[in-house]
Amino acid sequence: MTLLKWKSAYSLGIPSVDLEHREMIEMINRVYAELGDKAEPDEIESVLEDIYAGIASHFALEERHMKNANYPEYRQHKDEHEELLDQIRDMMDDFDQNPDTSREALQNGLSDWFGKHFATFDARLHHQLGD
Repeated sequence: MTLLKWKSAYSLGIPSVDLEHREMIEMINRVYAELGDKAEPDEIESVLEDIYAGIASHFALEERHMKNANYPEYRQHKDEHEELLDQIRDMMDDFDQNPDTSREALQNGLSDWFGKHFATFDARLHHQLGD
C-alpha cells in the first residue's frame, strides 16, 4: 500500500536534500503500509522513531543549505521545522497511548503533514534555491 509518490515538484535540485525527500516518502509509505496491514504496535513505533530521526536529520541538512545560501526566510522555515517535528512527536505519543484507535488518524496525519511541508515552505525554498 502506497500513500505518497515522488513528484518532481518535491525536488530542490540539491542532490543530498532530494535524496532525503525520497527517503522520507519511503519511510512514510512503510509506516502507512504497516498500519494498513495491522502490524504490531511495537513495529509501527519503531518505524515512527526512524521517521522522526530521519526527518530531524533532514531538516538540519535543509537548514544548513538555507544558511549557506543566505535564504531570507531561514528563521521562519526553521520555526516551521520545529513545529512539524512537534506534530510528529504528538502523533507518535497518541499512537503510543492508543494504538488501536489512532491508526487511521496516524495514516491521515502523516500524509497531511508531508503535503503541508512541501506545499508551503519547501515550495518557496525550491523557487529561491532552484532559480
